[in-house]
Amino acid sequence: MHRLVGTDSVHATAAICDYLEDELVDDVTIVAPVEPGDETARRDGQEALNVASVRLVGADVETELREDGSGSVLCEVAATIEPDEVIVGSSDVLEPERRALLEAERWPVVVVPVPDLE
Repeated sequence: MHRLVGTDSVHATAAICDYLEDELVDDVTIVAPVEPGDETARRDGQEALNVASVRLVGADVETELREDGSGSVLCEVAATIEPDEVIVGSSDVLEPERRALLEAERWPVVVVPVPDLE
């Protein structure tokens, strides 16, 4: 089963990895969409991708940092790889991505709650 994961933070990736822990995970493509020029978001995205590579041992994991402010990066990647499932965190940053995925109605979408750490 091939899954596409959208993440924007270490906490979102950790929550998604916890969700995947009980699943049979073969292939995972993890994408961190970030606004162009936002160095903080870029650093957070890269750290989020690093967590996935460490936590999803045994799975074939591909990671990609995408600088694009369109709000449809995950739809573009999904259209290319045709995943069996798309998993995203519940953070506000990914709201445009979630909306685009749900409106596309092409892939099952799982929204994993991300704990509020404030």
